[in-house]
Amino acid sequence: MEKLMIYSSPIGRLTLSGDGTSITGLWIEGQKYFGRTLEIQNREKNGCGAADDDVPSVVFRMAREWLNAYFRGEQKEISFPLMPKGSAFQQSVWGILREIPYGETITYGAIAKMLSDRQGKSSMSAQAVGGAVARNPISIMIPCHRVVGTNGSLTGYAGGIEKKIRLLTLERVDVERFFIPKKGTEL
Repeated sequence: MEKLMIYSSPIGRLTLSGDGTSITGLWIEGQKYFGRTLEIQNREKNGCGAADDDVPSVVFRMAREWLNAYFRGEQKEISFPLMPKGSAFQQSVWGILREIPYGETITYGAIAKMLSDRQGKSSMSAQAVGGAVARNPISIMIPCHRVVGTNGSLTGYAGGIEKKIRLLTLERVDVERFFIPKKGTEL
């Protein structure tokens, strides 16, 4: 069964889940789909927010060290396993998210094009990609905050637009070139 760890970050409380060898989830408090991939017993037992006291596993220590460096503005490779739970399509989208370099952004359309090219298809739906990005169960470490709309919109972050802006700013992305839409998903 998965264990939970709470991490206090500059963008709010983060809840991490792990199976002892891998990180299986990382959610920002209050985000859409919070704890969606946790085992039901764990969700009920821990209320998706209470930390287990007996979880000083190696993977949690490594995750804490990585988060400490990340929030200091340091670019650091993840040296521990991430095991998000999802469909084959979601896994392929999350794989592309992991390829987005620190401090850079990509559009939903560009991810759809990459997927269609890799799968030998003529096209792929950017909306389907957006759905998979929104359901990323390991926020920040699998950097869904680096995905923006083709028109420069900052829409689409389950953790909230303000947190997306803070994460991009931390990575020294020029957020002035983007805009916050008046309506849309995940605002």
